[in-house]
Amino acid sequence: MNNEGYILSTDHLDVGYESRTVIEGVDIQALKGQTICLIGPNGAGKSTILRTLTGMLSPVNGCVYIGKNDVCRMKSADRAKKLAVVLTEKLNLNMTSAYEVTAMGRIPYTGFFGRLSDEDKKIIEECLRTVGAWELRNRDYKSLSDGEKQKVMIARALAQRPELIVLDEPTSHLDIKHKIEVVRILNRLALETGLTVILALHDIDIAVKFCQIVLMVKDGKIVAQGRPEDIVRRDTVDRLYGIEEGAFYDSILGSVEICNEARPEIFVTAGAGCGIPVYRLVSRLGFGIATGILAQNDIDYAVASAMKLTAVSARSFQPIGEEQIRQAWRYMESCRFVIDTGFPVGQENKENAKLLGHAAGCGKTIFSLRDPGESAEICGRGADIIYVSSMAELSGRLQEEAGRLSES
Repeated sequence: MNNEGYILSTDHLDVGYESRTVIEGVDIQALKGQTICLIGPNGAGKSTILRTLTGMLSPVNGCVYIGKNDVCRMKSADRAKKLAVVLTEKLNLNMTSAYEVTAMGRIPYTGFFGRLSDEDKKIIEECLRTVGAWELRNRDYKSLSDGEKQKVMIARALAQRPELIVLDEPTSHLDIKHKIEVVRILNRLALETGLTVILALHDIDIAVKFCQIVLMVKDGKIVAQGRPEDIVRRDTVDRLYGIEEGAFYDSILGSVEICNEARPEIFVTAGAGCGIPVYRLVSRLGFGIATGILAQNDIDYAVASAMKLTAVSARSFQPIGEEQIRQAWRYMESCRFVIDTGFPVGQENKENAKLLGHAAGCGKTIFSLRDPGESAEICGRGADIIYVSSMAELSGRLQEEAGRLSES
């Protein structure tokens, strides 16, 4: 096999335990500065792949190479100078400071007695500063939050001065702040230092936005592999996680939307992203939604489609036709309420402003997130408009109005 130029490469690799294959045909060629991510359902074998890549498990078949060296034949000290590992297991480190944990990364270089040279200390400080954890250096490791511990573990790995770092679920159990921090640290290291990163993730949105290569793992094999822009789509994600109903992956936003296929009770006039928070709020309240008229290149249309809302759409960069207008009128007239999201009105969507005027003419109650003066001008001075200034207020007013109608 020609592994020239690769930091890590595999050759006819099957992974598993002893003679039992868990995943077959693992094909990875990792370049300097590249980020490669494994995604897939729980139990798919992502951790087994990572442990085999790092030499912690022997391959069932084939080989893993770090540079030109078979990882299983390398001495542990030599391997540690090329490869660092951050696993999900929590370490039992009593009475150990964050500095001392980071210093463990210098073990391959410090010799039998483990004395830290001035150069070692300089590297330890540099690594802690790189991950934003220098101020934690004197803290007991066990007293740190999960996010702080993860930073220290990455600092320890970096202290090995590796060419490659392998991480198993580095963002699990972290809040959004620390997830972002960990991902940004890894991304910066890959871009600025050429560190190669291979990791497993549960957060598919982070994988899509952070990694250069994605491997989808399911049913004992790699079912898709390539750039996220090429392979992470609605159909592939649904198949990967076995999503059959109730949710839909939105490949434009890189997130999962919860479907709402209830009979429409509320018509939402939207556009330019103004509809998205309203769609999600109204769905959480249990109302079915009709919406429109949305250009097919509008972000609101993408989310409405992912949520399986009843949406009236028009071709992008084309005038709204009479059929779309009549269809929107029919949906609006059959709904209990109308919500004006405050979408910007321009030449291409002026018919949506007319929809609001039509709703007022039909006597519909309109919940408006628009400036009162502009809303009155669009809907007419005598319209039944309830002005709301926030999503929280809209939620409360919708529930009040729905309760009042139920009692009458």
